[in-house]
Amino acid sequence: MRYIGIACDHAGYDLKRAIVDFLSVNGISVRDFGAHNRRSCDYPTYAKKVAEFVNDNPDNMGILVCGTGIGMSITANRYLNVRATLCHSNYDAKMSRKHIDANIICLGSRTTTPELAREFVDVFLNTAFEGGRHKKRVDMINP
Repeated sequence: MRYIGIACDHAGYDLKRAIVDFLSVNGISVRDFGAHNRRSCDYPTYAKKVAEFVNDNPDNMGILVCGTGIGMSITANRYLNVRATLCHSNYDAKMSRKHIDANIICLGSRTTTPELAREFVDVFLNTAFEGGRHKKRVDMINP
């Protein structure tokens, strides 16, 4: 069974709540790694929690939210089995799954509305990896 881990920093708190609500309404269980309020905090702390959750179990997927999504993406991609992608469109979400087998979607709360975030997450979670010629390329990412 696939589990979804989610985390944010203070800037991403409201968007994270909107995503959690969307997933819950659609019957998707989420493990919320924080932050649990809008108090200032450090995004790497929360990105690492989801990255470890995904890194240690390849069936898990993750969602990370900060102001831009950039810091979360950079931090998560430090983990060997993580392919975190910053998405600004449904196309980004779709292709990151189909061709890269991305397992964490990163979103910016200052660049993405809740409506778009729900769309991106839905596309990301419901698009399968194509494999084939793309598997060879994904395998080349890690040393």
